[in-house]
Amino acid sequence: MTSDAAFQVGDRAPELVRTIDLPDMIAYAGATWDWYRLHYDQEFVTSKQLPAPVVDGQVFGALLVEQIQDWLGPRAFVRRIEFRFKNLVFAGETISCAATVTDVTRTRDAVLLTLECQVDVVGDKRRVAVGPASAVVALPA
Repeated sequence: MTSDAAFQVGDRAPELVRTIDLPDMIAYAGATWDWYRLHYDQEFVTSKQLPAPVVDGQVFGALLVEQIQDWLGPRAFVRRIEFRFKNLVFAGETISCAATVTDVTRTRDAVLLTLECQVDVVGDKRRVAVGPASAVVALPA
């Protein structure tokens, strides 16, 4: 999108699709200093009767912001993001992030976009991972 006037309710951000592999999860743990064994230790995960390490939930907020900023560009400022976890996502699964404009508010200084978002796990075990979710994004006028 190049012009603030172009935004309308119903506009959709380009889908972000990402496979989250164990090395990605370990890198995220290192960056955030979150070394809870559920996110990388197969022996620990097996003892909890889970099939694979569990993706850290905060990754989904980061991916939604990445999707929004890739779509709207460097002038976009994510003012607020909210989301609820629905299902676990495991190492090696592929997710799809969706975001749709539900409100456009124009002020003297900015255009505020309200987005409804959702993260789905795609593939054989399709399910909603995160939803409902929403974001409010400001674009300077």
